[in-house]
Amino acid sequence: MDSDPTFHFVTKIVGSTVSAVVFTLQNRCTYTVWPGTLSGNGAAVLGGGGFELAPGGSSEFPAPPGWSGRFWARTGCKFDHAGNGSCLTGDCGGLNCVGGGAPPVTLVEFTIASGGRNDKDFYDVSLVDGYNVGMGVRPSGNGSGDCQYAGCVADLNGNCPQELQVMSSGAVVACKSACEAFDTPEFCCTGDHSTPGTCSPTQYSEMFKNACPTAYSYAYDDASSTCTCAGSDYLITFCPTRS
Repeated sequence: MDSDPTFHFVTKIVGSTVSAVVFTLQNRCTYTVWPGTLSGNGAAVLGGGGFELAPGGSSEFPAPPGWSGRFWARTGCKFDHAGNGSCLTGDCGGLNCVGGGAPPVTLVEFTIASGGRNDKDFYDVSLVDGYNVGMGVRPSGNGSGDCQYAGCVADLNGNCPQELQVMSSGAVVACKSACEAFDTPEFCCTGDHSTPGTCSPTQYSEMFKNACPTAYSYAYDDASSTCTCAGSDYLITFCPTRS
């Protein structure tokens, strides 16, 4: 497995010492994807911000305690030897991302505990920014707590309503969120609809939720979509086949 050359630290549990969390990204798609990574709160950049991952390939990245950020798949990318170029979906400004993936894009989001390994990590798979590739997250190792699987296994591109479709060469390559497509407060949970009490599920978010019950379908879909686990590493799969 390839590993991020910018990370060489290894921390183990010794008394109350905390250890790094290891993310393993694997590509089960029949085509190449270019994972993008974005770190928050000044946290360490994993995988240089982005890299190429062939079908069947995998890569591992250790993340320090307190790390937060997101992962996503880019498709249809073309880069030159210097990493300049663009992607059909999930584009982020070059091989090594300089920002988040352009919607519509499926996201995996993490906040890793900053204390001991008994503290909870938080993670989810989000369709709030739409969908381009199926993704799943499975805790691995000796995690404790709920440690649920989160993901979207269904092919939403194949069932995407026409008004949400992103087309390329006659094929649907991504499915927009209703917010991205219509940009109204009721779909984006903004303005007079900016609280959980005033922003309800819509026919579009319910379509996403019915297809992918363990993924975020809209901004306030917390109850059934936010997952927690303590002391675990994580396997992130592009195009998972089952939960």
